[in-house]
Amino acid sequence: MITYIIRRLFAAVILLFVISLITFFIFYVFPKLGGQTTESLAAQYVGKSQNPQAVQAIIHRFGFDQSIWVQYGRYVKGIFTGYDYSTGAQQVHCPAPCLGYSFRDNQLVWQEKIVHWLPVTLSLSIGASVMWLVFGVAVGVASALRRGTWIDRGGMFIALAGVSLPVYFVGPLAVLVFVENWHIFPDPGWIAPSSNLWQWFWHLLLPWAVVAFGLAALYARLMRVGMLDTLNEDFIRTARAKGLPERTVIFKHALRAALTPILTIFGMDLGFALGGVVLAEQVFNLPGIGREAVDAVTNSDLPVVLGVTIVAAAFIVLANLIVDLLYGVVDPRVRAS
Repeated sequence: MITYIIRRLFAAVILLFVISLITFFIFYVFPKLGGQTTESLAAQYVGKSQNPQAVQAIIHRFGFDQSIWVQYGRYVKGIFTGYDYSTGAQQVHCPAPCLGYSFRDNQLVWQEKIVHWLPVTLSLSIGASVMWLVFGVAVGVASALRRGTWIDRGGMFIALAGVSLPVYFVGPLAVLVFVENWHIFPDPGWIAPSSNLWQWFWHLLLPWAVVAFGLAALYARLMRVGMLDTLNEDFIRTARAKGLPERTVIFKHALRAALTPILTIFGMDLGFALGGVVLAEQVFNLPGIGREAVDAVTNSDLPVVLGVTIVAAAFIVLANLIVDLLYGVVDPRVRAS
């Protein structure tokens, strides 16, 4: 098991390096392949009163006059050791981990931007993931155990509705019904948990439910199919023939076997959610990574877009790494291999 963990950690590090390299090339090399020049890239940061001297100053300040490998090496070095940026008027020190400097906003990408947005995205994605996992698995197991009953039909009808309805439709509808008309929930918004834990929970409950609705429906359908297949396996019939209690057969044997595919997609879904639930943050006006990344793309703020992309990729890799390690807990065959 230790060897397996070390191997997975090494693969995760290599994958993050490859992702950072590809992402850097997409933002700093592909625009030139599309016809843009170094001067046109630098001109985006000069402002309205552009002149050749100002453009050349931006080129030198950003390092556009250096080779792409020198620029990438400087970026990677900054992640581990920090970097000093020149704004023209002063030197700005970016401590490690340095993911760049936004010359448009004059702010450090990691320390003053991503760290500021990260608690919002973490709160929204982790809370929603707990809801969709718990409710999805519970509904799926109940539907499999009560196959053909009203519980099964009702659960699958709700699951079909959840899969079919997107967040940008369910979100405004939920706000209209539960906030504006029935006044059950307050207006969704961000309140730091350190200031008021209950208000933080209460204002995020509706966004959690909306984000979890579609994924919980998907998990319920997958869990139902997995449980039905597992209940027909030979080891389940053997467990029942040995006289084990039905509760033990269901929860200790059948459920553990059926959870393996659920863990696989949960790692991907959690990673994408941590990377930025863009639609939910836009719908509920939450200042998270996803919404701010959209603003950075609109403003052509490449350092911010690059930093957010790398952080999102790191979350996806980390989530899948945790899921791979959990396989050893859920499935003994992984430990044996």
